[in-house]
Amino acid sequence: MKKVAIVGASGYAGCQLVRMISKHSNLELTALFVSENSADKGKKISELYGSLDGICSLSLEPLSSAKDIIGRADAVFLATDHKVSHDLAPDLVEAGIAVFDLSGAFRISNTDVFESAYGFAHEHTDLLKKAVYALGEYVNLDELRNTKMISLPGCYPTASQLALRPLIDNNLLDLNYRPSINAISGVSGAGRKAKLTNSFCEVSVNAYGVFTHRHQPEIAEHLGTEVIFTPHLGDFKQGIHATVNAKLKDGVTKQMVDDAFAYYKNKPLVRVKDGMPKLQDVQYTPFCDIGYAMKDGYIVVCSCIDNLLKGASAQALQILNLYYGFDELEGLL
Repeated sequence: MKKVAIVGASGYAGCQLVRMISKHSNLELTALFVSENSADKGKKISELYGSLDGICSLSLEPLSSAKDIIGRADAVFLATDHKVSHDLAPDLVEAGIAVFDLSGAFRISNTDVFESAYGFAHEHTDLLKKAVYALGEYVNLDELRNTKMISLPGCYPTASQLALRPLIDNNLLDLNYRPSINAISGVSGAGRKAKLTNSFCEVSVNAYGVFTHRHQPEIAEHLGTEVIFTPHLGDFKQGIHATVNAKLKDGVTKQMVDDAFAYYKNKPLVRVKDGMPKLQDVQYTPFCDIGYAMKDGYIVVCSCIDNLLKGASAQALQILNLYYGFDELEGLL
């Protein structure tokens, strides 16, 4: 039985982690943490999320330093602000705790690009070099199991990479033309803290972060090619629908594309559809649904995930399962 803790447990992803860990036969949830300044400190998690009543009775503890976690957990999920994860992770790793980081603190290897994207300098380059970027369907298990620093992909990058990796890995795209990713997310992607921009009466479908969103360099680095990424805010609660447009190389046939996406036949959390996927089919599930169509040398791939699950907490637990050699789906379904 592995002991696990969650930092940032009061957030939406933290809530989902609590729910899944509580039904995991190989994990014991030992502690939930929030920042020292949080208005939620001292409250039971079930006070914030009534659906957890009878599932988890733990209270939210204020976190002052990594010392509050050391000795109480074999593994920790950091569902926190990027700077908080950046500051906590080194001490946790040094103490022998496996860190599963849902923030962006260790996703980008180029420190100049990181600083431009996240607004602060990376001070832990040695740990950054040891971090393993863990996209569930593509993570190298040997590398994963030989590190304590696991960086989980962002929600948009998860949907985008799962759509494009089979095509890129099989050398089917003409990358002189940048793949274009247009993705729309529910407002829960902005977090639980109230803001005018995600108030129900203010939300409208709109593009944002055009050419400036921090997930663009993450997607480009881990696909190994530049992309155009345009995120959109949607007037719905949960989920991501990504539409990817790309140019195929001359001579690429539908059979070649079908064979490329057949990679996912043995990947239980990716479902390749005959037609285009629907967002409602993946909301509140750990799945990614993918569909595609081709015409005149171009391909359109649609990828749908739940941003809080496959895009965050469910992928984090999937990776922990792979890390420890548990059933990949334990706690997820």
